[in-house]
Amino acid sequence: MKQIFRPSLLALCAASVCTLASAKLPAPSPEAAAKAAEAAAKAAWAGKVDNYKLCLSQDKVAAHYRKTTPSAKPATATAAACADPGPFAYTPPADKPAEAAGAHSPPGTASSPPSTQVPAAVAASASKP
Repeated sequence: MKQIFRPSLLALCAASVCTLASAKLPAPSPEAAAKAAEAAAKAAWAGKVDNYKLCLSQDKVAAHYRKTTPSAKPATATAAACADPGPFAYTPPADKPAEAAGAHSPPGTASSPPSTQVPAAVAASASKP
Protein backbone atom coordinates (compact mmCIF):
# COMPACT_ATOMS: atom_id res chain seq x y z
CA MET A 1 0.00 0.00 0.00
CA LYS A 2 2.88 2.39 0.82
CA GLN A 3 4.40 1.88 -2.61
CA ILE A 4 1.23 3.14 -4.32
CA PHE A 5 1.24 6.45 -2.45
CA ARG A 6 4.98 7.14 -2.71
CA PRO A 7 5.08 8.17 -6.43
CA SER A 8 1.99 10.32 -6.12
CA LEU A 9 3.37 11.95 -2.96
CA LEU A 10 6.68 12.68 -4.71
CA ALA A 11 4.83 14.15 -7.71
CA LEU A 12 2.74 16.34 -5.40
CA CYS A 13 5.87 17.58 -3.60
CA ALA A 14 7.62 18.31 -6.91
CA ALA A 15 4.58 20.23 -8.18
CA SER A 16 4.41 22.33 -5.02
CA VAL A 17 8.11 23.17 -5.19
CA CYS A 18 7.75 24.20 -8.85
CA THR A 19 4.78 26.38 -7.95
CA LEU A 20 6.74 28.13 -5.21
CA ALA A 21 9.75 28.58 -7.47
CA SER A 22 7.69 30.26 -10.18
CA ALA A 23 6.35 33.00 -7.88
CA LYS A 24 6.95 36.48 -9.26
CA LEU A 25 9.17 38.74 -7.18
CA PRO A 26 8.78 42.52 -7.10
CA ALA A 27 11.20 44.64 -9.11
CA PRO A 28 14.35 45.56 -7.16
CA SER A 29 14.92 49.12 -6.05
CA PRO A 30 17.43 51.20 -8.04
CA GLU A 31 19.95 50.90 -5.20
CA ALA A 32 19.57 47.11 -5.12
CA ALA A 33 19.88 46.92 -8.91
CA ALA A 34 23.05 49.03 -8.81
CA LYS A 35 24.49 46.86 -6.04
CA ALA A 36 23.66 43.72 -8.04
CA ALA A 37 25.30 45.15 -11.16
CA GLU A 38 28.43 45.96 -9.19
CA ALA A 39 28.47 42.45 -7.69
CA ALA A 40 28.13 40.95 -11.17
CA ALA A 41 30.99 43.10 -12.45
CA LYS A 42 33.15 42.08 -9.50
CA ALA A 43 32.34 38.40 -10.09
CA ALA A 44 33.27 38.74 -13.76
CA TRP A 45 36.56 40.42 -12.80
CA ALA A 46 37.27 37.67 -10.26
CA GLY A 47 36.74 35.11 -13.02
CA LYS A 48 39.27 36.93 -15.21
CA VAL A 49 41.78 36.99 -12.33
CA ASP A 50 41.27 33.26 -11.76
CA ASN A 51 41.81 32.57 -15.48
CA TYR A 52 44.98 34.69 -15.41
CA LYS A 53 46.37 32.80 -12.40
CA LEU A 54 45.50 29.48 -14.05
CA CYS A 55 47.27 30.56 -17.25
CA LEU A 56 50.39 31.54 -15.29
CA SER A 57 50.46 28.24 -13.41
CA GLN A 58 49.99 26.25 -16.63
CA ASP A 59 52.85 28.15 -18.25
CA LYS A 60 55.03 27.45 -15.20
CA VAL A 61 54.23 23.72 -15.26
CA ALA A 62 54.83 23.53 -19.02
CA ALA A 63 58.19 25.34 -18.67
CA HIS A 64 59.22 22.96 -15.89
CA TYR A 65 58.20 19.96 -18.00
CA ARG A 66 60.19 21.19 -21.00
CA LYS A 67 63.21 21.86 -18.78
CA THR A 68 63.17 18.42 -17.09
CA THR A 69 62.15 16.27 -20.08
CA PRO A 70 64.76 16.21 -22.85
CA SER A 71 62.35 14.69 -25.41
CA ALA A 72 59.71 17.43 -24.89
CA LYS A 73 58.78 19.47 -27.92
CA PRO A 74 59.38 23.23 -27.78
CA ALA A 75 56.44 25.54 -27.14
CA THR A 76 54.40 26.70 -30.11
CA ALA A 77 53.17 30.25 -30.50
CA THR A 78 49.53 29.29 -31.10
CA ALA A 79 48.23 30.12 -27.62
CA ALA A 80 47.66 33.71 -26.56
CA ALA A 81 49.80 35.13 -23.78
CA CYS A 82 48.31 35.46 -20.31
CA ALA A 83 46.55 38.81 -19.95
CA ASP A 84 46.52 40.47 -16.54
CA PRO A 85 43.03 41.92 -15.88
CA GLY A 86 44.43 44.63 -13.60
CA PRO A 87 42.79 45.97 -10.44
CA PHE A 88 39.01 45.97 -10.05
CA ALA A 89 37.43 49.17 -11.30
CA TYR A 90 33.69 49.62 -11.64
CA THR A 91 32.01 52.67 -13.10
CA PRO A 92 28.22 52.52 -12.93
CA PRO A 93 26.39 53.33 -16.14
CA ALA A 94 25.06 56.87 -16.33
CA ASP A 95 21.31 57.22 -15.90
CA LYS A 96 19.56 58.34 -19.06
CA PRO A 97 16.78 60.90 -18.96
CA ALA A 98 13.35 59.45 -19.62
CA GLU A 99 13.16 60.88 -23.15
CA ALA A 100 16.60 59.55 -24.12
CA ALA A 101 15.77 56.13 -22.71
CA GLY A 102 12.95 55.66 -25.21
CA ALA A 103 10.07 56.43 -22.84
CA HIS A 104 8.04 59.07 -24.62
CA SER A 105 4.99 60.96 -23.50
CA PRO A 106 1.70 60.22 -25.23
CA PRO A 107 0.90 62.61 -28.08
CA GLY A 108 -0.48 65.95 -26.93
CA THR A 109 0.32 65.59 -23.24
CA ALA A 110 3.83 67.01 -23.22
CA SER A 111 3.06 70.46 -24.67
CA SER A 112 -0.25 71.51 -23.13
CA PRO A 113 -2.24 70.78 -20.00
CA PRO A 114 -5.08 68.22 -20.33
CA SER A 115 -7.83 70.83 -19.85
CA THR A 116 -6.90 72.76 -23.06
CA GLN A 117 -6.52 69.76 -25.34
CA VAL A 118 -9.07 69.37 -28.11
CA PRO A 119 -9.56 65.97 -29.78
CA ALA A 120 -8.66 65.88 -33.48
CA ALA A 121 -12.21 64.95 -34.57
CA VAL A 122 -13.72 67.91 -32.70
CA ALA A 123 -11.13 70.30 -34.10
CA ALA A 124 -11.73 69.05 -37.66
CA SER A 125 -15.54 69.41 -37.39
CA ALA A 126 -15.20 72.88 -35.89
CA SER A 127 -13.13 74.09 -38.85
CA LYS A 128 -15.77 72.97 -41.43
CA PRO A 129 -18.33 75.66 -42.45
